[in-house]
Amino acid sequence: MWTDLAAHAVAHLGLAGSAMALALAVGLPVGALAGNFGSFRGLALGLASVGRTLPSLAVLMLLLPLLGVGATPAIIALALLAIPPIVIAVDLGIRGVPAGVLDAAAGMGMTATGRFFRVVAPLALPVSFSGVRTAAIETIASATLATFIGAGGLGDDIVRGLQTNDPAVLLAGAIAVAVLALAVELALGAVGRVLEARA
Repeated sequence: MWTDLAAHAVAHLGLAGSAMALALAVGLPVGALAGNFGSFRGLALGLASVGRTLPSLAVLMLLLPLLGVGATPAIIALALLAIPPIVIAVDLGIRGVPAGVLDAAAGMGMTATGRFFRVVAPLALPVSFSGVRTAAIETIASATLATFIGAGGLGDDIVRGLQTNDPAVLLAGAIAVAVLALAVELALGAVGRVLEARA
């Protein structure tokens, strides 16, 4: 059982990590555009709000006829669930930068690009990172459902425990997911405190 559990934990982290990489690649630029361009903000935040309301299992099942079963649709579905909190937090962080600071940067002759990378992005980073932290925890929890489309992970242990009425397997899978989520929460929480101290 323990060998299977370890393999499933590695697969679980692989699914969640791949989904987070994809979500960051999409969510960060979309959030930055939303924070800088009011005309784009409504559309981006509207879609993000809709994404936040969709149940994890529903997203997985909606992608099933389009992408089939396995890890790829699971990663895409998990990324779709992780993008909204990233977009919302990045937008919030950028819009939270004081106007006086931006005026001072402009007065020093900084270009718009320079202001963004040297002033806005560093000041917005702590708030933006809170969205990444939320997305990471939700992705680890939701990755449990990937077992329903054959993607593996710790959800396999939970489902197998339910199907065979084996509490030991069921609890092992559930506790492993909880431990992973807690470990990631603690690690990212420490990173967040460092970013806040430097901002």
